[in-house]
Amino acid sequence: MRPRRYGPTARWYDVVSFEPLVYRPGRVAAIDALHLRPGERVLDVGCGTGLSLPPLVRDVGPAGLVVGLDASPTMLGQAHARVARAGWGSVRLVQASAADCVAAVRPLLRDDEPVDAVVFAYSLGVLDDWQRAYDEAVSLLRPGGRVAVVDTSPTRGRARALAPLARLAMLAGGVHPRRRVWQHVADRTHLTFTAELRGGHVRVAVGTVGGTP
Repeated sequence: MRPRRYGPTARWYDVVSFEPLVYRPGRVAAIDALHLRPGERVLDVGCGTGLSLPPLVRDVGPAGLVVGLDASPTMLGQAHARVARAGWGSVRLVQASAADCVAAVRPLLRDDEPVDAVVFAYSLGVLDDWQRAYDEAVSLLRPGGRVAVVDTSPTRGRARALAPLARLAMLAGGVHPRRRVWQHVADRTHLTFTAELRGGHVRVAVGTVGGTP
């Protein structure tokens, strides 16, 4: 879905997406709640232009590995440019559908090692086959690995007056207003962190999958 929807706007996506004003706090909260350690391996599913890469690279350090996966060649092109500018040697980017991420990512993992964490930052809610994408990515986790989902929802409570704007943003991004992807984390993991930001428009859920975190 991302190649069709985001391809034409990839060059300007970081500007027109309201990232600094609205969406960055959710992204940062999700990544911080993963408690990544130096040397760990993390998969960023639907990495887009690479907005999550700076904090991920910072946390895993030069000995770690960050794999960014996206289906859009134009979005991934912007991510490649970001990596080149920063000189990150610990990042690998791959073009593939999220629903096929196992086949795409496994060759990048040394000795078929699992990853320590998976991040879906504003990506799971736009995927057609989102449940398969989630299952594929989580299957690459080690026991006790962590998964983080940050996505969007209509506003509520005192922010309900902003609901039309929130719904418009979700429509523009291709997010189904009734698709509660963060609940998938709550239902399938040992939940370790949740947050509602921006009047409930931004939802974060982080959990561990089996084993010991």
